[in-house]
Amino acid sequence: MSDITNREDVRVLVHTFYDKIKQNTMLGPIFNGHITDEQWPTHLSKLTDFWESNLFGVRTFRSSPSKAHVNVDKNLHHSISQDHFAQWLQLWFETLNELYEGELAERAKQMARRMSTGQYIHIWQSRPENQ
Repeated sequence: MSDITNREDVRVLVHTFYDKIKQNTMLGPIFNGHITDEQWPTHLSKLTDFWESNLFGVRTFRSSPSKAHVNVDKNLHHSISQDHFAQWLQLWFETLNELYEGELAERAKQMARRMSTGQYIHIWQSRPENQ
């Protein structure tokens, strides 16, 4: 097993991970309910850009995921919980551990921890009862 070294490695990671997400009993209905089959290829490309930007410091991703997460939570009647982010993180770690090892794989875990916490806090702060 080797470390993440290039965009293709990131693409494999993202595609493998979201294949698991789509099948997951907790997260699958959320993702599949908001992303159509036709939208998945574009979404996966955008997520590959996101992780490539974060892991390699290249600027292929030029958006903010926070607004999308807040909208999903709103569409789900503000029901996204820490449990959803914990499940997401567990699947991310599982996928990384299956595919890669090394410095960038560990960095991807650390970044995911921080991002999942930050996204949940942003969602929670954006709820009407918290404004």
